[in-house]
Amino acid sequence: MRGSDFAELKAFVAVVERQSFARAAEHLGLSPSALSQTIRQLEGRVGARLLNRTTRSVAPSASGELLYNRIAPLFREMAAAIAEASEATGQMSGTLRINTLGIAARTIIAPRLSRFHQAYPDVVLDIVVDDSLADIVTGRFDAGIRVGGHLEKDMVAIRLTPDLNMIAVASPDYLARRGTPKSPAELHDHACINWRLQMDGRYYRWEFNKKGQRLEVAVDGPIVTNHADIGVAAALNGLGIAYHFERDGVGELLAQGRLVQVLADWSISRPGLFLYYPSRQHRPALLGAFIDCLLDRKPFDLL
Repeated sequence: MRGSDFAELKAFVAVVERQSFARAAEHLGLSPSALSQTIRQLEGRVGARLLNRTTRSVAPSASGELLYNRIAPLFREMAAAIAEASEATGQMSGTLRINTLGIAARTIIAPRLSRFHQAYPDVVLDIVVDDSLADIVTGRFDAGIRVGGHLEKDMVAIRLTPDLNMIAVASPDYLARRGTPKSPAELHDHACINWRLQMDGRYYRWEFNKKGQRLEVAVDGPIVTNHADIGVAAALNGLGIAYHFERDGVGELLAQGRLVQVLADWSISRPGLFLYYPSRQHRPALLGAFIDCLLDRKPFDLL
């Protein structure tokens, strides 16, 4: 295979996996125009359109799907071989792709980015923040981070945190104006900040438990969001009651008196955050190093 053939196939795989010419060009260190020319050359050599393009998306054609399914495993094998050779020298390099919930990105990954880069300066962390419970195998990620109970099947799971408390909170101003609910049923008389589930667009039903009595409540209010920061900001501004993970910055706001917990005796806890990856996949040393960093294990307990 000529070098130009390899470059064209590598470019094609990058576009398919990132579903974007711009992201693929950035990954390959090319300009978008140069990448487009490379794909055109490959399509000319194959004699078929390989990618269907719109202004918003890129997807393989039927011919492109056939080609990708044949060559993508070969590229992954080559990447794994290079990574193993690099690991044998004691020098970590390569790209690690992680799909993570926002809460994990903010509270676990972000505070440790500097120390990981300090230990492994030649490693590229490709971190996608995604609360939609995406399939990490289909998305070609090395690992994902989710709340326990939402893990995909046939995965190796490593606990990163203790269980997470879910709490309902509101601003002192809101409670002064609207009163404090004494039971979950009274939420129907209040403005609440709704969560939209990205996987199917439904609203999340708030969960409560008191002495074994479990309830799910559908709430209404002026704000619907799929982003935690918006929900917390709405509560801080007195727009309603929010339902949130205590660990994700809400605990500090409670301590400062900027938010007040309501229905505390009805609060529930959810399984903690877990990092997971396919059980059939040999765990590369690079992923093991990332896990050690997230868990503050050696050598990261010394940094």
